[in-house]
Amino acid sequence: MQDGQTPSLERSLAKTEEEAQGVLRAASAVTAALKRFRGAAHVGNLRDIRAAIAATDQALATLRQQYANARDGWDFDEEAYFEDGSFVAELVETAKRLNLGLFEMDERLYSYPVLVRLLPNDRAVMIDKTRERRIRPTVLVSHLRELQRRPPRFKPEAFLEALHDAYSTIVARGRGRPAEGTVVKLVDVYALFTLLPGQSKEYSRQEFARDIYLLDQSGVTTTRRGSVVSLPASTGTRSSGSTIKVITQDGQEKAYFGLAFTAAG
Repeated sequence: MQDGQTPSLERSLAKTEEEAQGVLRAASAVTAALKRFRGAAHVGNLRDIRAAIAATDQALATLRQQYANARDGWDFDEEAYFEDGSFVAELVETAKRLNLGLFEMDERLYSYPVLVRLLPNDRAVMIDKTRERRIRPTVLVSHLRELQRRPPRFKPEAFLEALHDAYSTIVARGRGRPAEGTVVKLVDVYALFTLLPGQSKEYSRQEFARDIYLLDQSGVTTTRRGSVVSLPASTGTRSSGSTIKVITQDGQEKAYFGLAFTAAG
């Protein structure tokens, strides 16, 4: 970047926005001169016609120069900015400055209740399943804050029922019938959730881990048929391949290992 500063999309966009505003002011001057030109022709004021032509010529020249300055001033190296991690770093710093919890892990940004994934080739981000092209850091942070204020889309009751169905299937495979309190690995539950081709792209492991965490925080523990869920830890939590991990709402890493259901009471 010019002046040796760390690349900042926010600063570059603010500069270009200001220059574009200057172009708009110049365009307004052109419009005013043209109205004067039209008015002189309308009433036949011959002296004013020549003065209006001169004023319009000058206003148009100013407009062309202002636009050229704004156009040429946009020299931001987008490719390098996205590839070297500068965008994520600036976004996290902006969120911190504006008091929004935003944390990075495993190529995702956690801004509960949503996850954000960078789409560098598209110059966009994916917020859960929604593509978002408004990526000016302050604008994106404000949008994430707005999403936090909306009613949650996550339905813990429905997710718990889906977990129970997957759990019963896995237990039945191993023992021929469900066994009370058997612990199954969450990674195996996720594998069952994403069994069909392409499903892991539609529902990432990070999203599954986020949903487990949201269920854990929701206080919803009992299925419609009275089975109570637990999320037991294990020595397996020391092995990254056996766990799913999330960043909690206060920025701490948390690992989950197993899933079990028992009868209520």
